[in-house]
Amino acid sequence: MNVIKTTFLMALMTALLVWVGDLVAGRQGMWLFLLFAAGMNFFAYWFSDKAVLRMYQAQPVTEAQAPELYDTVRGLTQHAGLPMPAVYLVPSESPNAFATGRDPQHAAVAVTQGILRMLTREELEAVLAHELAHVRNRDTLTSCIVATLAGAITMMSRSAMFGGRGRRGGDRGGSPIMMLIAIVAAPLAAMLVQMGVSRTREFAADRSGAELSGKPLALASALRKLERGVIAAPMAMATEATAHQFIVNPLRGGIAGLFSTHPSTDERVARLEEIARTMPAALRRG
Repeated sequence: MNVIKTTFLMALMTALLVWVGDLVAGRQGMWLFLLFAAGMNFFAYWFSDKAVLRMYQAQPVTEAQAPELYDTVRGLTQHAGLPMPAVYLVPSESPNAFATGRDPQHAAVAVTQGILRMLTREELEAVLAHELAHVRNRDTLTSCIVATLAGAITMMSRSAMFGGRGRRGGDRGGSPIMMLIAIVAAPLAAMLVQMGVSRTREFAADRSGAELSGKPLALASALRKLERGVIAAPMAMATEATAHQFIVNPLRGGIAGLFSTHPSTDERVARLEEIARTMPAALRRG
């Protein structure tokens, strides 16, 4: 169901791209915008992992430096049949974690100092399983494609403010009502679809992570603690552009909470509790 929903939302964004591009810049201009956005996101796909790790001052850690963390990640990757990712530590007391990398062979898992102090070993294992589920599900690729489409739509809409070619090529802007929709409504719609894809992938990673660790209730408990922890100690270096990568939104309150890329913690916990009720005993691991 999550795969179907993601596919539908991405198809909806593609249709929005074609409509806005044709309206604002004509068919030829539409493809130019798309190619430009694709070029930016191609660069992001290959190098964003290094950029994000550098942005959050993440430092690689060895097994000797963090034996419990390293052992937990290794055990989960072996159970999942994944290559061992690089392990990083973020110097922040705000409790959180994220995974990055373009594919399982080039993945990295990063945790903050705060999450290591806050969670029990079982809760940390469940969180790391969630992040490795993102790696296994190749959610980085999905996010990159959606970002390409959303970026192209936003650029096209901004160009409409300076006068688009319109459908007929010679008139500037075409219908004023249609141009207003392109300028205001289309970027908002693209953002909402992008949020829908991100939230769908979070639910999928929650389920996959719960199955990988065998501890859905530990993940539910961890999410509750992390939400409270982020509110108490927000991550000062966090940005809207990278917030979707964390297991809980590092930007709390105000408009950031309203347009969050993450589902509500209550809904995630309710789903995890349902998974725990229906999970076969053979899959539970403590």
